[in-house]
Amino acid sequence: MNDIKNIAIETYDYPLPDERIAKYPLPERDASKLLVLKNGQIQDSQFKHIGDYLPAKALLIFNETKVIRARLQFTKDTGSHIEIFCLEPEEDYQLAFSSASPVRWKCLVGNSKRWREGALRLPLMINGEAVILSATRLAQYDQHSEIEFSWSPAEISFASILEAAGEIPLPPYLHRDAEPEDRDRYQTVFARYDGSVAAPTAGLHFTQPLMEQLKARGFEMDKVTLHVGAGTFKPVSTATIGEHAMHSETIVVNKSLIQNLQRHVGGDIIPVGTTSTRTLESLYWIGMLLEEQGMALRPLHVEQWYPYETHPELSTLQSLQHLLDYLELHHLSHLEASTALMIAPSYKMKVVSGLITNFHQPKSTLLLLVSALIGDRWKDVYLHALSHGYRFLSYGDSCLFL
Repeated sequence: MNDIKNIAIETYDYPLPDERIAKYPLPERDASKLLVLKNGQIQDSQFKHIGDYLPAKALLIFNETKVIRARLQFTKDTGSHIEIFCLEPEEDYQLAFSSASPVRWKCLVGNSKRWREGALRLPLMINGEAVILSATRLAQYDQHSEIEFSWSPAEISFASILEAAGEIPLPPYLHRDAEPEDRDRYQTVFARYDGSVAAPTAGLHFTQPLMEQLKARGFEMDKVTLHVGAGTFKPVSTATIGEHAMHSETIVVNKSLIQNLQRHVGGDIIPVGTTSTRTLESLYWIGMLLEEQGMALRPLHVEQWYPYETHPELSTLQSLQHLLDYLELHHLSHLEASTALMIAPSYKMKVVSGLITNFHQPKSTLLLLVSALIGDRWKDVYLHALSHGYRFLSYGDSCLFL
């Protein structure tokens, strides 16, 4: 394991001028460029033609998480502005959004020193009704604050509060405020479950007509949910990746998805995005946890370096069967877990056979994941993209690695 931990992050750096970062999306989602790395060769295309390059009968896996309006702006009586960025609820995700007042969340607080005590208040109008949202800081930690939100009338859901008061949390590297267009475009067309503070950006290129075309050509599709945390934007600031603490994220998958994966083991399973990749690979390691620690294990969580430890031989089919057995034993229709899995060079993919993704930040864990899949070819890919006018990061162009 020391070899993996000693990888120097400087070797995963590349020059990215600010003007190459896409600040806005293209008018049409599937008009983005597509760089294809297939059989070791780089080809240039357009995303709308991705079906021409996918393996026959490939299973595409989409992340149907939905970006929440996570940024809340408060103004104190003194005039000081306080931003509260909602990271994740202290309780179950779905309960948190459907809950009436009050709810508790882990949050980042901007201009925190200006808020020493007392509640912040924000007047709102929801469906023509006056609402007062209050925020109280219950505790302050190194990485976040615990905030209790309350409002009146109390029966309104927190989802409605965020819809009325919150702003879309655009990535910090865009260096701009969210605009009305971002409410639609910084969201996939298949987004379903509230919970992310960042979009699974590889999915932003898909349109409903394109998805229907792919289905008509015999490609299968299925869904997972990984709620993307703010840590996805956190570059590796340590000298080696072993010193970097990987953020944890919640994943939810249905029993039918696991059964579908079983049917495609040995074939082509291609995740749309790094979030879908982390979800699928984490499923294998959850199966390994059940193999090693038994079916009574709770909670289910994959630690950052767990895959790099010594484990017994366990096939992908066997691991997925452990998940199904677990669901059966506990009378569950879906699997909920958390993962801090770091996929880095030397990691061997257990479930996925390819990847649809965007171009990622220098010295990021997402770039490490790409390197784990395609090796040092990532350098050729990124140099090609830089010299051929590709747009980078969340609103940028796309890649298909096979």
